Amino acid sequence: MKRVFRRPPTSDAQARVDITSAPPPFLEGAWPFIVHYLHGRTLQFGALAAMVVCAAGCAVGVQYVIKLLVDAMAGPRDAGLVWMPLGIFITLIAVESVLWRLSGWLGCHATVGAGVDMRLDLFGYLNGQPMRYFAENLAGSLGHRITSTAGNFGALVNTVVWRILPPCVDFVGAIIVFSIVDWRMMLALAGSVIVITTGLIFFGERGRPLHRAYASEANRAGGDLIDVITNMWAVKSFSARQREVERLGRHFEVEAAAQRKSWMYTEKARLLHDIALWFMAGAMLGWAVWLWTQGGITAGDVIVVSTLTFRILHGSRDMALSLVDMVQQFGFVEDTLRVIGQPQTVSDAPGAVPMRPGSGRIEFRDVSFGYGAGADAVRGINLVIPAGQKVGIVGPSGAGKSTLIQLLQRLYDVGSGEILIDGQPIRSVKQDSLRSALAVVPQEILLFHRPLMENILFARPEATDEEVFAAARAAHCDRFIRRLSHGYDTVVGERGSKLSGGQRQRIGIARAFLKAAPITILDEATSALDTESEMEIQRTLVRLMRGRTVIAVAHRLSTLTAFDRILVVADGRIVEDGSIQELRRRGGLFERMWRLQAEGLDHEPEPQPAEEAIRPLELHPG
Repeated sequence: MKRVFRRPPTSDAQARVDITSAPPPFLEGAWPFIVHYLHGRTLQFGALAAMVVCAAGCAVGVQYVIKLLVDAMAGPRDAGLVWMPLGIFITLIAVESVLWRLSGWLGCHATVGAGVDMRLDLFGYLNGQPMRYFAENLAGSLGHRITSTAGNFGALVNTVVWRILPPCVDFVGAIIVFSIVDWRMMLALAGSVIVITTGLIFFGERGRPLHRAYASEANRAGGDLIDVITNMWAVKSFSARQREVERLGRHFEVEAAAQRKSWMYTEKARLLHDIALWFMAGAMLGWAVWLWTQGGITAGDVIVVSTLTFRILHGSRDMALSLVDMVQQFGFVEDTLRVIGQPQTVSDAPGAVPMRPGSGRIEFRDVSFGYGAGADAVRGINLVIPAGQKVGIVGPSGAGKSTLIQLLQRLYDVGSGEILIDGQPIRSVKQDSLRSALAVVPQEILLFHRPLMENILFARPEATDEEVFAAARAAHCDRFIRRLSHGYDTVVGERGSKLSGGQRQRIGIARAFLKAAPITILDEATSALDTESEMEIQRTLVRLMRGRTVIAVAHRLSTLTAFDRILVVADGRIVEDGSIQELRRRGGLFERMWRLQAEGLDHEPEPQPAEEAIRPLELHPG
């Protein structure tokens, strides 16, 4: 996989260098993509092609044997001359049938197996994309593209093997047979088929933009539909059912218009071929009959000329229109690769090594980072967190708290400076090994549509049931889980929709306890809990995580009383640092926040500059 060091435009003389991983060669175009998977199963697809060629050859042989049979029956009544071609006729039909059935069986195994490999490879590359990528692309649309690409590959294989290859064999066989009958008819047939097929191919190629546009609109409409279904609660709660039906209707109409253009272009190709078929078939058959009246050919020759002419011309139509269909299928594959195959902007550096196990010391060295072209979300962060220290991060909304957490996980790469864990720059180690050292509970807990046991075990699949139960008890969720209809085997619904926000947060905390990583990160992880439950879990956290580094972003300051140290972040900078007692004595921003919460008031964020206000929300959760 190629690595490209990309330097975007700089601001404030900061050197921003991203490690960009270019997609592997087979994702850089439809042809390399398809050839890659054909090459991966060369023996299977090679045997499949051989079976189809032999089966189609048998079909042509049957047509010639019919000629021999007719000629034998038209001559003297000699049974010996009839039974031999009849026996060959029956044998060829049997062999052809067996080959077609074997090719169907082998084609099923080869294409389905390649489809599995394809989806795994596409998903494997997709999950290496940064979080910014997933914020900009609908999850449903991405899933639809991966699934449909495997289907399009299967359709391409079916088209080539059963709709293009047999007409090619028929054409070669017909040329041989016609050369025996009359060489002039051979040249006429060959020239006509070449001209008609070439014309249809060029005509079909001109429709490629229409097919590509339809593929793009189909993926967009499918992703939008899934997005609405995923957010059905919002649709119902804001009485938006009819509005969404009308909005989706407009999207579907755009897709339908693109589909009609693509479809009708193909119908034009069929009409042109039908006209050519009418002229060509009539001319060839009339010519054969005239030669028979002149004694130039036999009745059997007339039969074989007529049957092969229709077979070849119909086959050429199928082949040409199949090539048009292939262009459409290529359009779908190209559209998927255009979206899925984008370079990975957060990637392992060349020569990256696994992170060495350590005690959890964290250091930020002059770290700055911005989302896009706007002002930096964090600026000039210098911070050392000793191993085993419990640190709380507080500050106004939009101050950059969650940004610091995301940079530590390397969900984004820093613009300048560097972050180290146990003395190791996080950009020099493999991403998976970095994140294995972190147990993270984010603001919004997303659960899989799986049993609760599997959701908790996701943190450490090799854990025992007893370890899961202990983690659940520590997170104060064991009791409510056991009250559910199926206990730990209860399926929680898509994204955990069957559970309340507080229950989902407890499950997320249980996962963090089960992982028992050197560093635990809580990003507003208890915001959906009542204050008493939050404080209980924070006390449990401090007790269970003794000797481990803990970083907690919190809104309710009182929940951080057991922490060693508090960082106050404002406007992308650390403006205060110390224990709760020290910060209160200073009478700064922390003391003001503390007093407002003590009086029962929510802290209002400081006014933000205009550039802060227009920053895309989905890219700036901090």
